[in-house]
Amino acid sequence: MVSKPEIMQAVKKEDIRFIQMQFMDILGTVKNVTIPASKLEEALEEGVFFDGSSVLGYATIEESDMRLRPDPNTFVVIPWLQDEMKTARIVCDVYDHEGNRFEGDPRAALEHLMERAQKKGWIFNTAPEYEFFFFMPDEKGDPTTKPSDYGGYFDLMRDRGDSVRKEIVNYLNAMGFDVEASHHEVAPGQHEIDLRYADALKSADRVAMMKYVTKTIAYKHGLYATFMPKPIFGMNGSGMHTHQSLMTPQGKSLFYDPKGSYKLSKNALYFMGGLIKYARETCAILASSVNSYKRLVPGYEAPVYISWANRNRSAFIRVPAGRGIGTRIELRNPDPAGNPYLQFAVMLAAGFKGIEDKIDPPEPVEKDIFRMSSEEREALGIGSLPENLGEALDCMRRSSLLREALGEHLFSHFLYIKGQEWDSYRAQVSDWEIKTLLPAL
Repeated sequence: MVSKPEIMQAVKKEDIRFIQMQFMDILGTVKNVTIPASKLEEALEEGVFFDGSSVLGYATIEESDMRLRPDPNTFVVIPWLQDEMKTARIVCDVYDHEGNRFEGDPRAALEHLMERAQKKGWIFNTAPEYEFFFFMPDEKGDPTTKPSDYGGYFDLMRDRGDSVRKEIVNYLNAMGFDVEASHHEVAPGQHEIDLRYADALKSADRVAMMKYVTKTIAYKHGLYATFMPKPIFGMNGSGMHTHQSLMTPQGKSLFYDPKGSYKLSKNALYFMGGLIKYARETCAILASSVNSYKRLVPGYEAPVYISWANRNRSAFIRVPAGRGIGTRIELRNPDPAGNPYLQFAVMLAAGFKGIEDKIDPPEPVEKDIFRMSSEEREALGIGSLPENLGEALDCMRRSSLLREALGEHLFSHFLYIKGQEWDSYRAQVSDWEIKTLLPAL
């Protein structure tokens, strides 16, 4: 835990001039209020007021007075801003005008679930693998879908974004994020950065900053970074495979059992059972854009069918080879366009429910599910993820698990906002329809 005096001492020692007070709206957009460093002590004591009615999914005009309260544990210096622009960032919790924790704050939903886990002696860790694209801007500076290079998976010689990615990694490490690895991904201009595991709240805080760093450094080099799940037809989309585990405060894995099936504990199997049972209900949060479902199609390694495996990368859940303290499960349908606080919250809620109700997962499926017939999948009890955002929202709407996990405000506002997105999208007439149907009908 970091104390307020320690932060004030760090600000003085580093000669910090500005503080970015960051938080996130319901869809995952990073928001910010910047204050002079001279106002930080007051902000730590009293918070900073802002207009909540202007933040998507927050409050009405009648209830717009809201307060940001900084979390001292999230203080980091932004390393590329120096001298008179030297700046630090601190993540804030959101409170309403009466001084109560605002139930529409996505960070609060994850905190509540983490507290439930902690009461049982569990720490929920996540380690996200973030994929994104570097695109070239046009002559006006607007983004295009022209990739910054034509490299492929793990390419070096054709990886023109390598130096940009390394600079991003250097800055993330300077902020203490402990990047595990980075590399070129399958599609041209596509990259991946893997963050080391941390408790889910800290991990989500890091994800918010990681997006900001990636976009900022890409812009510095004349590139546009996007976390859009499927920006180019016919190429792999960008996912956020999330490794997750339960640990004790002493650092013991609650997912490992040397005598268990596949050397997994009952907790690990039940946790997977919950993720599988509630896969359709959680999908709208984990894959939250209309574009997300252009990624979740057969043929591109992204999961379509609900199963688990030890080696099969077409599965919804994969259990990587490491055991002991490294025992973890990898959920493969989330993408980086969503809100990480809500994404990690529903992962934990589903896994938690699996352990509470002792939900056994089905047997692992190590065959390529994409090549199976519908009869073969049905015989194995393999269900499918929703085919589009509208179907995913319908599944979410009927979910008592998500209503409880997110709280009524987040649950209802998310459905409303995303329902509008779906209605707007499905009313559009696409280029494909014009090119294919206009000449034929």
